[in-house]
Amino acid sequence: MKHFTNLQSPPSLPAKPLAQALDLIAPQLAGVENRIREQARFFDPAVEGYIAYACQSHGKRLRPALALLAGGATGGIQPEHADLAVVLELIHAATLVHDDIIDSAEMRRGQPTANAKWGNTISVLLGDCLFAHALKISTTFEKPDVSRRIAHAASEVCSGEIIQTQRRFDLKLSTADYFRIIEMKTAALFSAATELGAMLNDAPPAVTDALKLFGLKFGTAYQVYDDCLDIAGSETSAGKTLGTDLKKGKLTLPILTLLQNATDARHEKFCECILRGEPEDAQLLAVAARCEGALRSAIFSAKDLLGEAQVALEAISQNPHCAALHDLCDSVLRLVDQFAD
Repeated sequence: MKHFTNLQSPPSLPAKPLAQALDLIAPQLAGVENRIREQARFFDPAVEGYIAYACQSHGKRLRPALALLAGGATGGIQPEHADLAVVLELIHAATLVHDDIIDSAEMRRGQPTANAKWGNTISVLLGDCLFAHALKISTTFEKPDVSRRIAHAASEVCSGEIIQTQRRFDLKLSTADYFRIIEMKTAALFSAATELGAMLNDAPPAVTDALKLFGLKFGTAYQVYDDCLDIAGSETSAGKTLGTDLKKGKLTLPILTLLQNATDARHEKFCECILRGEPEDAQLLAVAARCEGALRSAIFSAKDLLGEAQVALEAISQNPHCAALHDLCDSVLRLVDQFAD
């Protein structure tokens, strides 16, 4: 194992492909962004500052973007699409607060995490507040099916996180198990965004189902990309703490592939590294995943999923918003490709 060298992070991309893909809905996204930041005022003054901090960091806002684009692709963006976007982002923000506690992460989107600022106790309750507020807003939709679908997606996300935590350091985890977990903990909200974006416009069932499938495939691919980023990315460009998956025993697709393709002796060595969970072991595994093709294999899996997402869009009448969904897939393909070399 001594022949491995330190992993070199790929250079940052010169452009921001995700932002460029969302130009079509930039005004609507700006409105949603303002709505998200305004949510803090609905809380007790003693709590308001915590909520404001959790909502102020401007992430990619992919879930709101998908809700808006799905609405635009199926008849037009209505006020309820903005409500949906806010709800989904608040649920996502709650999961991030809790994730950072679990992972002991210190940075998120270029600033200290809530747990780094205030400790775990306040942060757990902060995440709970965000969840509860999101579900409160969801009760205002005229169609009860929308509220039920949001609640189901939130439950799926939480269940996926529990299962992932149960299976940490589990050397018997299969790739099928991995995909089931990420479909629950990540893709569920993506899928809800695109499905409900269509449902709010009373789109035909075939169109709604196609957009639901698009969200599922796109969200799964995005999580695979994020897992590759965790072992091969740069904290400076990513704006968050990286390398936490291996340290915490989360076996992601690159590592599972590395284990599957290893000889018996190397498999045993890799397993020892996983179970020890020391920083140098995580670094060694990350380098091995890249040098031995496991990272590249995960990249191809993400690309296949993005291709399947684009195929799902063939069931929808082509229009600028549908084209933007295609562009969003192409943008993530560019992000994934940074790890291909």
